[in-house]
Amino acid sequence: MKNIRTDLAIEARELYGKGEKRDIPGVVVDVQKEQDITITRVKVEEDVGARIIGKAKGNYITLEVPRLRENDKDLQEDVTRALAKEMGALIKINNQSVILVVGLGNWNITPDALGPKVVDHLLVTRHVKEYLPDQIDESVRSVCAVAPGVLGITGIETSEIIRGIVDRIRPDVVIVIDALASRKLERVSTTIQIADTGINPGSGVGNNRKQLSKETLGIPVVAIGVPTVVDAATMTNDTIDMVLDSMIESSEKDSEFYKMLKNMNRDDKYKLIQEVLYPFFGHLMVTPKEIDRLIEDISIIIADGLNVAIHPGVDTKDLGRYIN
Repeated sequence: MKNIRTDLAIEARELYGKGEKRDIPGVVVDVQKEQDITITRVKVEEDVGARIIGKAKGNYITLEVPRLRENDKDLQEDVTRALAKEMGALIKINNQSVILVVGLGNWNITPDALGPKVVDHLLVTRHVKEYLPDQIDESVRSVCAVAPGVLGITGIETSEIIRGIVDRIRPDVVIVIDALASRKLERVSTTIQIADTGINPGSGVGNNRKQLSKETLGIPVVAIGVPTVVDAATMTNDTIDMVLDSMIESSEKDSEFYKMLKNMNRDDKYKLIQEVLYPFFGHLMVTPKEIDRLIEDISIIIADGLNVAIHPGVDTKDLGRYIN
C-alpha cells in the first residue's frame, strides 16, 4: 500500500481488504446509500488502524456519485444538499463564529485549480459583517476566504501564509479545499472527501508540503477534496491485476508470463512500471479531457454546499440573492 498514490481513505481501506472482506482494527466504517449518492463514513479511532491505512485518526466522509459527470442539475443540487448536511454535522460553529476558507492549488493548472475555483463561488461576508452590519441578513455568518497559490508561484510555503492569516484574524475553524489523487479514474470528479484531520497539500502528486491541521494551526481544520488526477503507474498496476484475473479463467494461467507477474508483489510491480514509464513521461498523472468543465461544475457544488452549511436559513434557492 505504501507505494500506491491515493488521498482517499476509502481507497486505503479497499487496498487493505483487497480480495477478501476483513475489518481493520481501530477503524469503523458505515455505508449509506441514497439513490445516486453513496456516503461512506470511515472513522479511524486507534493508532493501529491509522498505521494500517496510512491515515491520521479522525473522520473521513466520502460522497461517491458516479453520475456526477453527466451535468444533471437536479443531481448536482442533491449532492450540494448532501455535502451541506455532512459539513453541518462536522463543524461546530455559531452566529459569532468566523470561518476561514482556504482554496489550495495552482489556478494556472486546471486539475489543480479546484480550491481557487471554489473561493470564486463562495459567499464571502466578513467585510460586510464588519463594516456594514445593518446591510446583511442575520442568518449570514462571517466568512473570509483566500487562495494562497503554490510555492512555485509565491515563493512562500502555504502553511506560512495560512499561519499568518490565522494569527491575524483568529477564525474559529479553517476549511481547506484541495484537489486530490485517486487510484481509480472513475472516481475522478465524481467523489468528494471530507476529513476533520487536516491536509498535507500536494501529497497526492508527491509534493508533500507542511501539514495544515489542528496541531499546526491551533484550531479545527476540515479538509474537502476531490480527486482530479490518477497516477499512471497505479492505473497500469491495476490493469495488470485485471489481466491476471482474466488469465486465471483461461488456460494462459500456466504460462511463464503469468507465473512471473503473479509471483511479484504489488510494490515490486509498481516500481517496475515506474521504471519503465519514468524515462518517457516522468511522474505521469492522468486526468479526463473534459476536466475544465468538471472542475467548474464541482467547484460550484462544493461552494454552494459550504454556503448552505455555514449560513443558517440559507438554502440553494436563496444563493442567487447573495452571489452573482
